[in-house]
Amino acid sequence: MRFLLVIRDTSYTDAGPGAPDVIPPLPDPEAKLKTSGYLVLASRQEAQIRKRIREVDAAVLDMPIDTVRRWGGLLLKWKPLPLLWWCSAEAAAASLEACETDVPIDGILTPSMSARELHWALQIGAKHFFERQAWMDERAQLVSRLEERKWIDMAKGILCDVNKVSEAEAYDMLRKRAMNERKRMVDVATSVVRAHQQLKF
Repeated sequence: MRFLLVIRDTSYTDAGPGAPDVIPPLPDPEAKLKTSGYLVLASRQEAQIRKRIREVDAAVLDMPIDTVRRWGGLLLKWKPLPLLWWCSAEAAAASLEACETDVPIDGILTPSMSARELHWALQIGAKHFFERQAWMDERAQLVSRLEERKWIDMAKGILCDVNKVSEAEAYDMLRKRAMNERKRMVDVATSVVRAHQQLKF
């Protein structure tokens, strides 16, 4: 992991009415990561990020948790990649009310980390990302199988009623038709259910 995207949204630190004129500078994740040996693209421009997202190995988000959620969702639409939160004192303070918010982050980086600590945090974040991706893929497959099973069960019920056959015979009818038409069984089942719904209408 060598090329990192850094997105900073520090608008939450802007001085409001009555705030002091001098605000302590925020720790700069871009400079910290560069001095630790990483290539960095720092941007908040969606068009630029979208154009270069394929080159990036991971994203580091320097912002409150609520904003991380929005950016994380946007980035993951363009390219699945590890997302790490740059947890500065200011970002942490601005995120106190969002402790229970579900955000797709794979790790946390802090301004006080050494180059070695950043390296290991990024490696562990990448590992968490791949585990999360595998879990999400497995979950999607299970949901898809359950959905397929639902259509097949509905089609079997229809064939049992219409043809006065057993469930096993109805299943065999679906299987044979799928083989003859070179279709997936769920596609045949879906067409049976939809045709039946049309007839009932």
